[in-house]
Amino acid sequence: MNKYLDNFYDWWKNIDKFLLLLILGLFLLGLFFSLVSTSLIASDKLDTKSYYFFFKHFAYIVLAIAILIIFSFLKQKILTKLSLILFLVAFLSLLLVPFLGIEVKGSKRWLDLMFLPRFQPVEIVKPFFIVSLSLMLTIQSRRLYFKYFLSILFILPILMLLVYQPDIGQTLLISMVWLAIIFVSGINIFIFFMFFFLVGTAVSYLVMFIPKFEYIKSRLLAFFDSSSGNNYQAEKASDAIINGGFFGKGVGEGTLNSRVPEAHTDYIVSVIAEEFGALIVIGILLLYLIFSYKIIQKINILNEDLLKLILIGCVSLILLQTFIHVGVNIRLLPTTGMTLPFLSYGGSSIVSTAILSGIVLNLTKRKIE
Repeated sequence: MNKYLDNFYDWWKNIDKFLLLLILGLFLLGLFFSLVSTSLIASDKLDTKSYYFFFKHFAYIVLAIAILIIFSFLKQKILTKLSLILFLVAFLSLLLVPFLGIEVKGSKRWLDLMFLPRFQPVEIVKPFFIVSLSLMLTIQSRRLYFKYFLSILFILPILMLLVYQPDIGQTLLISMVWLAIIFVSGINIFIFFMFFFLVGTAVSYLVMFIPKFEYIKSRLLAFFDSSSGNNYQAEKASDAIINGGFFGKGVGEGTLNSRVPEAHTDYIVSVIAEEFGALIVIGILLLYLIFSYKIIQKINILNEDLLKLILIGCVSLILLQTFIHVGVNIRLLPTTGMTLPFLSYGGSSIVSTAILSGIVLNLTKRKIE
């Protein structure tokens, strides 16, 4: 018993308490907004018992806290080895999606296995993808660009599986995180921009000429032509932000969560803005920036390239996903179906963010001399 207490004491003594409290605060904010803004509406729409979605969200938050503590507890060598194993498991689950996946609105993105509740495999892939890619890029090789070529072979199967689903939002997100890690790894700037150009060209070709991505093309056209009538959700989301003003319409007074099916996931920022006001949203975005700034501060004092790359990947994922989510809500970007880390409802997203947070807390712990 004393051994476990000593281990917990060491963990608490060395963990970055500011980051831990910030992460827990963001998770609890998501739970709060789930309670006051979306749970009853969603329950009424689906004819379920009151607060069903809140209790489900609460259960996922409890699971998330347990996951982030476990991942932050592990020794760093064990963490990296475990991440490789879990990446393989997550990738195999992603591989099963075309065969066993559930189709929702024309896309197969979820698995519903007998021994597991419905989940989205790509969400579990993302944090372990960052660790695995960082390990690959820190391989010592006499061939200067061998590791970059290896990273292309590494990411291609993931992108191809996402393209097949289709899930262009996650495809772009993972591609951008890959580019961010590649960029800070010390690659020649000319080769980096060549990678960037190739990724952009490939995505543009898929969207414009492959019939499977017709829905993405229609979303882009609707985004640039608001009179087309095909941008209902985005219009309602931006209207909700405008109607909320600086101080909001009040708790439970919003209408977006009853008009848009994905309000509690894809449009949570608009729901918050309508009921609580734009000032609260600005405050939440500042928390994300503070979170990222604290991690970058830690990166500056680290000596190991592997840890730097992993943390850069984690920050990039959080910031890019947040930017895409907010950009869609304010009609700066076309609709992508991207959740907001920490705050959006959704078990897969919450678990993914918890794993990412656990990795961040682990790598930013104070080193024992």
